[in-house]
Amino acid sequence: MLAQVATFAIDGVDPRPVWVEVDIRPGLPTFTIVGLGDAAVRESRDRVRSAVLNSGFEFPQRRITANLAPAFLRKVGPGFDTALALALLAASGQVPVEALARYAVYGELSLSGELRDSPGALAVAEGAHRAGLERLIVPHERAREAALVEGIEIAAVASLRAAADVISGRESPRPPAVSPATVANARAGHDLSDVRGHEVPLLALQIAAAGGHSLLLEGAPGTGKTMLARRLPSILPELTRAQAIEVTRIHSVAGAHAGGLISSRPFRAPHHTISAAGLVGGGSPPRPGEATLAHHGVLFLDELSEFQRTSLDALRQPVEDGHVTIVRGQRVLELPTRFMLVAASNPCPCGYAGVGDRCECGEADLRRHRRRLSGPLLDRMDLLVTVERPGEHELRAPPLTTSAHARERVLAARERQRDRLAGTGAACNAEMDARLAGRYIRLDRPGELALGSAYERNHLSARGRHRVMRVARTVADLDGRDRVSAADVLMAVGLRQRDQAESALAA
Repeated sequence: MLAQVATFAIDGVDPRPVWVEVDIRPGLPTFTIVGLGDAAVRESRDRVRSAVLNSGFEFPQRRITANLAPAFLRKVGPGFDTALALALLAASGQVPVEALARYAVYGELSLSGELRDSPGALAVAEGAHRAGLERLIVPHERAREAALVEGIEIAAVASLRAAADVISGRESPRPPAVSPATVANARAGHDLSDVRGHEVPLLALQIAAAGGHSLLLEGAPGTGKTMLARRLPSILPELTRAQAIEVTRIHSVAGAHAGGLISSRPFRAPHHTISAAGLVGGGSPPRPGEATLAHHGVLFLDELSEFQRTSLDALRQPVEDGHVTIVRGQRVLELPTRFMLVAASNPCPCGYAGVGDRCECGEADLRRHRRRLSGPLLDRMDLLVTVERPGEHELRAPPLTTSAHARERVLAARERQRDRLAGTGAACNAEMDARLAGRYIRLDRPGELALGSAYERNHLSARGRHRVMRVARTVADLDGRDRVSAADVLMAVGLRQRDQAESALAA
């Protein structure tokens, strides 16, 4: 007898439909799984056999062939266990075959027949909805996550026996409890009111948040670079519903989240020993890296100069394009990487270059330190700011701003950008390409002269010129102006030339 049930494979962060077909014929007792499965899929035979027997069902002593179609798609992981078990039960007449047509099934089985926590349920629910299926069976631990997808009924089950009862109609599917949005704790306890002094870095932080720009903070140890960067999420806008679903799906696939909707922007801060594959994605099978986990959020690279040069150079294309394409063994995978890149670095190996006579580095040390950061990567940074040691009077003075006040300005600027860029595919100024920048950024005559002068003096590359225009547009948005002035351009140019930031602010 032949039976089939729908399930899904996770390809990167996207679901791919898979049909589990089980055929039972007379012959010597064997259980064969075909369809380009990995070791975890091949091991499903033993898990399914024990789960079926321990759930009180009969395991057919006949020739069993299971096929995971389409055969060209590589299947990875144990999430096919429950679908294999239910298709086997249907093919052996223990579950009605016709009832399987309305269901998609996803989940790993234990030897006792319990459904284990299986990352990626939200992606599977999206795939099932697009495939027109009515119901999805998932483990209890992933039910709230899968229920974020509207238009499909989620059946949360704890065991293979419960799943069979739901399909047979002996038990009504229990909808998962609705949970509130899961708010990440990146904002909790971090406020710009903790910062003393740092007028220029605070301004740069607000510009970066308002336009989604990349930011490099450079300064001596202990000046507050990391503290400033970790307070960036406190002034960022909340995710939209579509963005929140996408972020939740990515983190679910990576096994980093199980629960409700993630409503606040991710903040990822990997250690400097991370590999290129860990940073941008890769491995075998390919998995999302930190750049993808930071999608719609912040990727913070502390101690930038300590990262491997190959890892940093691997970020150049994801920063520019908003996605990374990974090719492994005739398999092409595209992962989203639309994040804000924020980095912090010391100016030299000892960290005290420019701080009186404290620097003990020689010229060779300084050259070696500079070589650790490639010019192409630095050219992709919109804002490059020196963080100076605050004075004693600044440490005793009241804060220059608070996160609540700065966030109001950021939200107002983002609203202006959203109205201006509606229908273009860009959500903020940093996402404008050259064509959109030429259409939506209007400089007055003095601004054009200032930009041309900076370019002619070789302070800017062609890419840098475009990025200065986008930053100038954000400065004008923060001030609520439609026209970009020469002062905005000078501000943007100054914040791209670290040692000129103070004079730019004064202008």
